[in-house]
Amino acid sequence: IIAVSKTKPISQIMPLIEYGHIHYGENKIQEALEKWVPVKEKFKHIKLHFLGNLQANKVKFVVPHFDYIHSLDSLKLAKKIHMEQKKHNKELKIFIQINIGNEPQKQGIDVNDLLSFYQECISTYKLNIIGLMCIPPIKEDPKNFFLKMAELSKSLSLKELSMGMSDDYMIAASSGSTFVRIGSKIFGSRY
Repeated sequence: IIAVSKTKPISQIMPLIEYGHIHYGENKIQEALEKWVPVKEKFKHIKLHFLGNLQANKVKFVVPHFDYIHSLDSLKLAKKIHMEQKKHNKELKIFIQINIGNEPQKQGIDVNDLLSFYQECISTYKLNIIGLMCIPPIKEDPKNFFLKMAELSKSLSLKELSMGMSDDYMIAASSGSTFVRIGSKIFGSRY
């Protein structure tokens, strides 16, 4: 379970940290660094996940402080991650974001481009691709999208799937998700 702590102050997150939860998700870099850099000094076992759209010019802030990226969706971004990882001598665990509903307003790789994109990421950029991530269309039953993601993941022999949020995490888990991203069900709604 990734506790999605975006917009929540560290005072609200601390009880969960002290309870022993390890995985936390953020999508705004400035907010994440202000909150988590001092906390990760003290709690070195914590794993920080970057969720959401990642711009290439922000990768230099993500690589030193995060452990996972869930939103790799372009070769430009792959190249930038590769360069920053070399600079910091650090390897992040990375998910390729799939536009599973083929929605024009959403980020992500087209299903038909996945194989060539994946091969480029691992051969040219030496990225540690551990799995796939998706956000299914809001107004449709997510189950078929999750099952399609499980098929895609299996076809590439990837072990991890990042799918499911507060409203559909049970369906995602039963469809093979290994990482669910839960915010409001843990921390309450965002204003």
